[in-house]
Amino acid sequence: MSSKNQPVNGFFGKFGGAYVPEILYKCVTDLQESYLNILEDETFKSEYHNLLRDYVGRPSPLYHARRMSEKYGCRLFLKREDLNHTGAHKINNTVGQILMAKRMGKTRIIAETGAGQHGVATATVCALMNMKCEIFMGKTDVERQHTNVERMKMLGATVHPVTTGNMTLSDACSEAIRDWCCHPKDTFYIVGSTMGPHPYPDIVARMQSIISEELKWQLEEKTGRNYPDYLVACVGGGSNAAGTIYNYVDDERVKIYLAEAGGSGVNTNRTAATMHCGTEGIIHGARTLVMQTEDGQIEEAFTISAGLDYPGIGPMHAQLAQEGRTHVLAINDDEAIYAGYELTRLEGIIPAIESAHAIAALSKICFKPSDIVVLTVSGRGDKDVQTYLDNKEMAKEYGGF
Repeated sequence: MSSKNQPVNGFFGKFGGAYVPEILYKCVTDLQESYLNILEDETFKSEYHNLLRDYVGRPSPLYHARRMSEKYGCRLFLKREDLNHTGAHKINNTVGQILMAKRMGKTRIIAETGAGQHGVATATVCALMNMKCEIFMGKTDVERQHTNVERMKMLGATVHPVTTGNMTLSDACSEAIRDWCCHPKDTFYIVGSTMGPHPYPDIVARMQSIISEELKWQLEEKTGRNYPDYLVACVGGGSNAAGTIYNYVDDERVKIYLAEAGGSGVNTNRTAATMHCGTEGIIHGARTLVMQTEDGQIEEAFTISAGLDYPGIGPMHAQLAQEGRTHVLAINDDEAIYAGYELTRLEGIIPAIESAHAIAALSKICFKPSDIVVLTVSGRGDKDVQTYLDNKEMAKEYGGF
């Protein structure tokens, strides 16, 4: 049975594909030819799910947020990916990909990271599996996510600050691909989101699909039915969003709202709202929506959130948005900061600023009291406390704490 979340020949509609340098052609085709057999192998599945349970701490709880429910006039449930080992959803993917790397005989791991959560999750599984780990991170992000940088180093990873462009996530991706070109034989690139050349968007979405797989039985247990009326998640490259919606994409009863980073506003030149401002193009090996100039030069993305600071979007999300299956909202910096403080004060949960974008989306949707709403808290806000403190005036100005 076909599904909107499954690529056909590496493409989601017209988006996707594998546009890679010739030197990486064999690496990418080897992965394309191997990944489904690996994922369907019973030994792999057993090892993967055992690690998710005993190491990551899954299933992550589904929490009924009563005070937030009262405020927004619905039955709001939070999928608590922030409670995973390492503090975010990223570990679901890195556990799976490092098991793939081992089966393919790779001995060196590289990864890109923005907010640092994917870098920490990659360094964590490399420590677990005793594999060499090198992380590429924009210098801007190294400075604003200092705690995560130190965590990676504690775990034994080498962190390379990237000084090209605006020194954020997109530049880290470019540098990781350059490194991969230099070490194609022994290196496995653990991509952190549903972006990059095929099969990465499919691999990452499948690894994160555990989120919505759990939602089905958790909702049945708590509400008497296995689907919500609304799913809400933040989206940058798109991994936590893909995992949240994966098992519901073909269920038309479920409305899907995704929150991307508006930065200073979609009508300014300081935004990361790719699906509002992007046009069709190629970035990091995939055809998708890209923020670019008229002659195809990639534009810099700007947002307070290091994890959403990407001028592209995963091809699956580009296709779903163009089809109208998903509703994409642009959340500005001030709205996200306010929402982060709001969840903190009303439910005692400090969310990552990425997740705060999803929380801010609640005020833009009209709910009925009977509506069951699931929002994925993709990560915890420990890494962002300084950013929250530096920008608390935004929360006051926007509506006040």
